[in-house]
Amino acid sequence: MPVFNKKVRFEDLGTMDYKEAWDYQEKLFQEVVDQKLKNRELPDNRQQPTPNYLLFCEHPHVYTLGKNGSENNLLANMLELQNKKATFYKINRGGDITYHGPGQIVGYPILDLDNFSPDIHLYVYNLEEAIIRTIAEYGLKGERLKGASGVWLDAAHPAKARKICAIGIRSSRWVTMHGFAFNVNTDLSFFELINPCGFTDKKATSMQAELGKTFPMEEVRQKLKNHLAGLFEMQLKNG
Repeated sequence: MPVFNKKVRFEDLGTMDYKEAWDYQEKLFQEVVDQKLKNRELPDNRQQPTPNYLLFCEHPHVYTLGKNGSENNLLANMLELQNKKATFYKINRGGDITYHGPGQIVGYPILDLDNFSPDIHLYVYNLEEAIIRTIAEYGLKGERLKGASGVWLDAAHPAKARKICAIGIRSSRWVTMHGFAFNVNTDLSFFELINPCGFTDKKATSMQAELGKTFPMEEVRQKLKNHLAGLFEMQLKNG
């Protein structure tokens, strides 16, 4: 029988350049895929469990555009980005354009979903649910918006709907990468240079904007990490 591994190595990467973090993701992602492919050639008793990773970080100001997104949703030119000390990357995740920056928890789960549940819809649902449960601890009601991934406030009122967490993933052979961007103390003015996630009629928000104060990032990270572990039944260990 195949070996299922629910152990997940957690790494807090601190503040890391986007391209550096992307390259690191790709390295870990390929290690997991390679092990899966190797296992297919081995009898059950010689197969090795595939590893899983959960990376948290913050990025310097950066805009990323998913593979099916439109550059028209970037409302600034390269000179304006330079003046904002922001960079721009076209990347290989789903979704449209989003912003990453200080005060935001960016999470990159690199999981072999065969170790958990090979269901992409459930995977995204659980990422959203972890955010919903985290902000609920601070008195915010997170919701899902039909036809859009991520976590929203006032989703039932289209004119008022505000996005507090964006989700964009890549999956191959049931191995995931990329992930979520959760606005805690984020400077929302940077979202004015884009149509967030391709929406022209909806805004981004943050815990700070909604509740009028700054939150300890480590406290929020810990709560989020615990909810992710519970929902996925992860056995987290520090890397």
